Amino acid sequence: MKFWQRILIDALLFLAIAGFFRNSFQVSSVWYALVASLVLAILNAAIKPFLVILSLPITFLTLGLFSIVINAAMLELTSFFVGAQNFQIANFGMAMLAAVIMSICNAIISSYFNAE
Repeated sequence: MKFWQRILIDALLFLAIAGFFRNSFQVSSVWYALVASLVLAILNAAIKPFLVILSLPITFLTLGLFSIVINAAMLELTSFFVGAQNFQIANFGMAMLAAVIMSICNAIISSYFNAE
């Protein structure tokens, strides 16, 4: 899937998650969802590879489940850089739930686009 398609899909997923979990996950507007999606993509490209390498032993011991914690940390960093008044996640548990939802949805959508 292309870069801008991924940005748009992640922004839509942010809006959908914010709609389902109104008190725990908040996005102030569509534009901030796009900004948050772009910031998440930059963080995933710049910081996530180092975190994955550093956490490789614990990821191996947990059979890959620690990657959910890394994805949640990326969402928390995104919230920090975009600003809590524009893109807010209530707690780390909600960040982990959002990371799981986004991973599942991205896998489904990516398999659909790659099938064609």
